[in-house]
Amino acid sequence: MSNDAQHCSFVLLADFDIDRGAQLTYQFPQPLGTDEGLLANLMLPDGAERQLEDWTIFFLNQTPFNTIAPVLALEDAHARGQLERREEEQELLYVLNLVRTKLDKTARRGAVVKAMAICTRHPFIQIFKPVLLMALDDYFQNPSQDCLARLFDAVNSMDISMAPALSRHEKLIMRTSERKDVFIEKFDDFLQGMLGDSVAALQQPPPTAHRPTHRPKGSNGSQSSYEDGVMMRKRDENASRREDNRNGDPAKPSSSKGSHNGNQYSPSEASFSLDGSAVWVGDESGLEYGGGVGHGGPAPGTASSVGTTASVRGRRSIDASSSSSHGPQPRRDDINQAQTIASVTAALLKDSRYFPAVIDYNDHQLPMKLPLSTFPEEVGDYSLIQLVQLFSGLNAQLTGPLHPHLHTNGALTPPIIVLFNALITCKRIIFMGHHRPAGQVSNYVLSACALGSGCGIILRGFIKRAFPYANLTNREEWESIPGYIAGVTNPIFEASGSWDLLCDVGSGRMVVSKDIHVNHPATASGQPPLVRTGTLRAEGSIGSEEDVVRAPSKEATAAQKTEYANKADHKDNVFIEDILSAISFHYGENHVRARFTEYAARFARLASRYEEDATGTTTIGYPSMSYTERPGEPRRLGSGITFVDEVTSAKELAINASRIEAWRRTESYILYQQDFRKQLAMNPIQGFDLPHQIWRLRNAKMMPDGEAELIMRKIAENVQTYDQITELLALLPPHHSGLLPLSFGLFHHSETVRDLTIDIFNELRQYPIGVQFLQALNHFQRYAYVRQAHDRETRQLRDQNTLTIPQSSAMSRTPSNRSESSLGAG
Repeated sequence: MSNDAQHCSFVLLADFDIDRGAQLTYQFPQPLGTDEGLLANLMLPDGAERQLEDWTIFFLNQTPFNTIAPVLALEDAHARGQLERREEEQELLYVLNLVRTKLDKTARRGAVVKAMAICTRHPFIQIFKPVLLMALDDYFQNPSQDCLARLFDAVNSMDISMAPALSRHEKLIMRTSERKDVFIEKFDDFLQGMLGDSVAALQQPPPTAHRPTHRPKGSNGSQSSYEDGVMMRKRDENASRREDNRNGDPAKPSSSKGSHNGNQYSPSEASFSLDGSAVWVGDESGLEYGGGVGHGGPAPGTASSVGTTASVRGRRSIDASSSSSHGPQPRRDDINQAQTIASVTAALLKDSRYFPAVIDYNDHQLPMKLPLSTFPEEVGDYSLIQLVQLFSGLNAQLTGPLHPHLHTNGALTPPIIVLFNALITCKRIIFMGHHRPAGQVSNYVLSACALGSGCGIILRGFIKRAFPYANLTNREEWESIPGYIAGVTNPIFEASGSWDLLCDVGSGRMVVSKDIHVNHPATASGQPPLVRTGTLRAEGSIGSEEDVVRAPSKEATAAQKTEYANKADHKDNVFIEDILSAISFHYGENHVRARFTEYAARFARLASRYEEDATGTTTIGYPSMSYTERPGEPRRLGSGITFVDEVTSAKELAINASRIEAWRRTESYILYQQDFRKQLAMNPIQGFDLPHQIWRLRNAKMMPDGEAELIMRKIAENVQTYDQITELLALLPPHHSGLLPLSFGLFHHSETVRDLTIDIFNELRQYPIGVQFLQALNHFQRYAYVRQAHDRETRQLRDQNTLTIPQSSAMSRTPSNRSESSLGAG
């Protein structure tokens, strides 16, 4: 662990001995310093001998019982300091483990069981499956520590230093985009380097001496990890940006505008095409690759970035014939290298949502696809679709007593919502799979963590208390963790009763513990909260927000909850029905993840409103208020969660009060507080609640003209940089019609609103990602934008020319002056 830049921190190998049980045979490059029996039993799960092959996942540095302490890392002060910081931060190590059973008549009981594991800091551990498969095959043929060393060196030699560093909002855009060329402009340097390397490999002269054999880079060599590499480039970009500012140059965003001269270019009406290939068709000379702008080309101002990609796409193949016929012929190894580079480049151009890398293991070039939009709470290749289908199918059943923390709609609460509520309220959850592969159980645990966290985007703290595979070896330790999420295969855990919610992955049943009320009393603490009425009035109403009244009695509140429960049209039930309908219509995993992310985000905003009503203020969101417009006072935009009317507001707060109160007592709530404060300080768009304004533009039915103008003005004033552009676009995903809410401003009866909308769209056009969003508008909306932008530009030019006429007429005119004046007027 002395080298933080390594992709692979350790490689482990375990064997199953009939007499001694599971044994940890090798730890490379050094012992981990934790219980070897624990590691061996995690690598060789119960019933592994019944599975020919199984994948399992577990974590290290999670709790005191599985925290590692490598001995060799203590030999120098620098490493010792790193270890001390790691103990404070509790940096997780993700372990991907492959266990395989091979039939062997010469072995006792006729089979040999071995397991090999990779310990890494990257949550996208699924990319290492191919190389781990080859390494374990290699070990079966030649069982020695050299196999572990080759695997260790091969993984750490993977070069991902050119992977782009995406911001939070860029990741959000990439997750929901259906385009496979999203942010492809960020790969320009990589594409140039790959193309240059392939040509150089083909043109390299033959060696004059024997070529040395390939030697993997040593485990102590300097390796650049994804995080370290991109952070260094971020620092370089920031330093370059600061240098430009000192020299008087404007700040350059992370995605360059290319040769844009600073003046917004309005498209010409005459150049507009309705064929769907472009927002405009003016200067498209640089947009020829991939079929023009309609296939992801950036704005005309980004011709410099497009040129690189175009040159790469235009080269269909690279072979020896591209070199001079009079020059030296390329070597076979150089041709192989060029072909590998070409294949990697083609993979990138095929889907820019993944960074293509290569692991060279035993002279095999293994292509890797690194997902670029992964968040820390997302580990492995989980599937929310499988989780929803398992516990919403025909065989799914929910049994056990009702509990206010779990059942937001009484007995009609969908099982998936019960699971979500159990996750956010820190209940003890077990996924039990008797006679099931441990890897299958592990995947459901990881899916549950993604479910509760909103796919790692909204909430945190779930992976920290997750044990994708757990067994009897360390049962006391992981059962002592509050709100653990564990995957087990031994049915003894079901009989123990030390859980609050049991999810059977074999049958799809979900069981709430009979002792749930004893372990988690549902009685509310404190006095009834103060409820502010009028904070969110009906759509379009403008009035006072100062009314404060005492909440109703506990009896009235209980009656209200009963009235709102057990409803088939409950919001949670409708949401799950929509998810199941989307799955049945073959919507992809990304769509389902986006929907659950929105569900978790709405829960957090609803909790903010509840907290504000209960305590008078909130620390996890903007205060809830509606748009106000009073004579003699400046207009004020609304903020906070928005409801259709006050009845809906009271209904949702009543049915969610119990789970919100339970969530506010968890560590996840504290982490969300910290994240919200950080976003307030770091978000590019400051000073107003942007999600609230987007919701109003998308859903309001009676919006005052003053509010529409103020919303568009605020957005136009705060969308001036690339980072601000991406924050805005992250709130306008394609499955919610993208820029549609903003495009309504093009058809507003107020000329001011229309002009502000044009300003926003003109700013979007300066960046490739904005162009892609503009291309997603329908023909009618795009034509309205181009026509109005062209008309405004023509009008401005006419007004400028009109102003020059009086100045010319006041002068003593010569014939040439009269001619110039007439040309200007024309």
